[in-house]
Amino acid sequence: MAKTENPFTIGDFVVYPKHGVGQVTEIEKQTVAGMELELYVIAFEKEKMTLRVPLNKAVNTGMRKLSNEATVQEAFTTLKGKARIKRTMWSRRAQEYEAKINSGDLIAIAEVVRDLHRKEDQPEQSYSERQIYESALTRLARELAAVNEIDEDAAMGKLAEALVA
Repeated sequence: MAKTENPFTIGDFVVYPKHGVGQVTEIEKQTVAGMELELYVIAFEKEKMTLRVPLNKAVNTGMRKLSNEATVQEAFTTLKGKARIKRTMWSRRAQEYEAKINSGDLIAIAEVVRDLHRKEDQPEQSYSERQIYESALTRLARELAAVNEIDEDAAMGKLAEALVA
């Protein structure tokens, strides 16, 4: 069996598109259906979840290293931009927002936060809008916290400042 290229190492923080920021805790071997697989074991602390991803499939699933500082700055620029709300039905927009969140793309997630953010003088969000907004905001804050090595509350504070500016 050919040795698989290993872009992530134990201790790395990674972003898995559907789950957000996790940490590679080990690389283990398992035999499945008579084949030996090498798997990344990724811990998602907040969700109390562990995910196993085959080394040879990790990149294809969209798993990636944390964003660099330039991407984080681009996300902040996106947050400060003008909201772009399409005039389509909410169900269609909600699907698009979910797809952006699950893409794992930091800029796309920032777009969702920007578009669904409500200022003090704006009307209340619907329950589903609030759920999607919170999901995107949390995903953004977790990656920001991991990149800047700060806690999630501090990251939320930085995002709140950017959204008010």
